[in-house]
Amino acid sequence: MPRRAPFIVIEGLDRSGKTTQTSLLHSHLESLKISTKLLKFPDRTTAIGKMIDSYLRSQSELDDHAIHLLFSANRWELAPTITSLLTSGTLVLCDRYAFSGIAFSAAKPSLRATFPSTENDALLWCRAPDISLPAPDLTIFLDITPDQAKLRGGYGEERYEKEEMQKRVREVFHRLGEEMSSPVDGVNDSKDKRWVVVDAGREREVVARELWQLVEPLIEGVDEEVGRLWENNLNS
Repeated sequence: MPRRAPFIVIEGLDRSGKTTQTSLLHSHLESLKISTKLLKFPDRTTAIGKMIDSYLRSQSELDDHAIHLLFSANRWELAPTITSLLTSGTLVLCDRYAFSGIAFSAAKPSLRATFPSTENDALLWCRAPDISLPAPDLTIFLDITPDQAKLRGGYGEERYEKEEMQKRVREVFHRLGEEMSSPVDGVNDSKDKRWVVVDAGREREVVARELWQLVEPLIEGVDEEVGRLWENNLNS
């Protein structure tokens, strides 16, 4: 099959420098004349995205289960676009994706309390709506402690920017990273390199160089079809 463009996601806690690094990477790709589409989730421009935006700014209230499903629906709105872009040769770069939606919801005490039979672990429920979304070829997790993040400008402006919440979110991110790095059916293949943790507590330029070292090997294209997130869970 012909090569397609890669799908790259940058994840991280709030104030981890994620948006800055995504923007720097996008600019660098464009400077090299590489066809690139930058997406940000939640996409606050769609009808669903506007509801999410109002919620995140604390201008409206929604049940925690309902807002989680809206976040997932917002990603599904753009899933066909992502696949189409990749197959037509346009690199897709995402600022947040399904992993953020799952991590932030699974960290909420209200959702954890919904599932006492699983020892208050909401991860499986939170992940279910995103099963079969287009899978990234590379997810870069910008890791920073909540103590470091709260020292950065603007911390606390949105609903989830509370230190205890961020600590729980970070724990779920690390669980997701371990899952994404695990061999499939006991086989060590390229999937064990699809989730990479980067220390985001360093200087911006240092982090940017490391991100480029991770992305550069993919820009020539990917030989595989677009994968699906957690598709092995469909049969479990």
